[in-house]
Amino acid sequence: MKAMVMHETGAPLVLEELELDQPGPGEVRVRIEAAGVCHSDVHYISGGLAARTPIVLGHEGAGIVEEVGDGVSGFRPGDKVVLMWRPRCGECEFCLTGQPAQCALGKVHGQTNGLLRGGTRLSKDGVRYHHLMGDACFAEHAVVSQESLIAIDSDIPSEIAAIVGCAVITGMGTVLNKMPDLTGKSVAIIGAGGVGLSAVIAAQLVGAAQIIVSDVVASRLEKARELGATHTIDSSTEDFTDRVLELTGTGVHYVLEAIGRPATIRAGFEALRPGGTEVVVGLGAVGEELSIPINLLVQGDRKVVGALYGSSNTPVQLPEILRLYRAGRLPLEKLLDQSFALEDANEAIEHLRTGAVGRPILVP
Repeated sequence: MKAMVMHETGAPLVLEELELDQPGPGEVRVRIEAAGVCHSDVHYISGGLAARTPIVLGHEGAGIVEEVGDGVSGFRPGDKVVLMWRPRCGECEFCLTGQPAQCALGKVHGQTNGLLRGGTRLSKDGVRYHHLMGDACFAEHAVVSQESLIAIDSDIPSEIAAIVGCAVITGMGTVLNKMPDLTGKSVAIIGAGGVGLSAVIAAQLVGAAQIIVSDVVASRLEKARELGATHTIDSSTEDFTDRVLELTGTGVHYVLEAIGRPATIRAGFEALRPGGTEVVVGLGAVGEELSIPINLLVQGDRKVVGALYGSSNTPVQLPEILRLYRAGRLPLEKLLDQSFALEDANEAIEHLRTGAVGRPILVP
């Protein structure tokens, strides 16, 4: 089967014909129908995040089950599924205490770039290839651990299902799980990519009074206004913190930072009102650190917290999001950018880097 492979950081991905093993116990073979191109993929390509190579990228995907291994329950050939880059076992301390995004299984993918039961299922000429985040969906097919899949209704468009598995559950989940009292209050969202725009949709859904969105790309800000932003800030020409204080008087109740840069995290922190909370979802380069003013933190009773995968309970919240979409409550189709063939993945990645509005999609 064909897949897009990263052999070294900084180099273009390479289209290769790989061998894909049969699914082992607890594993499922999926025919990939759509894969979103995410900034996390770009972090691995640039070297900001580390991975073992050669590796098949892609962690935001959807497709059809083709075959199941021994001991698999809940999936059968023909099922439509969403791939999750953060699995959930349902049994560890974190799953049982309301922090499933911190499931103990999640570290396995990051540390090994393999599957949960050990090893990889990809190879070429005797060389083993790795799976990014256990998904490796920049490919025609993937073998995935059953804990990394959620079955969905067959009539959900695959492009929508793919982006719900990462961008949407991260952006919407952060608003729903980390900003539970946002109704009638204010939020500023830094970064209007797929995650940030998903957060705009959620903030509009729960009735935030002010939804302020910042980016440096005019078309993204236009899309944010279309989705419900009450104000936008072009950070290429305007100072974010000054503008937020001008719009609100005292600062916002919440900030969602979806970029992962120390400067934008600090700007968001300084734009909080007393008692406000900044939620950081953007990942930085390995080892990158943040500096914030201590007195503003203490005297303003402000908070800075992180949210991985929207701090979501994905087996529950992902189907809920899709039900809202089917009911016409969530315009998720407006998050889709241009579609690309699998072999054009490098073009899609460059498009993401240079101003895509929403998510570029690979269609194997």
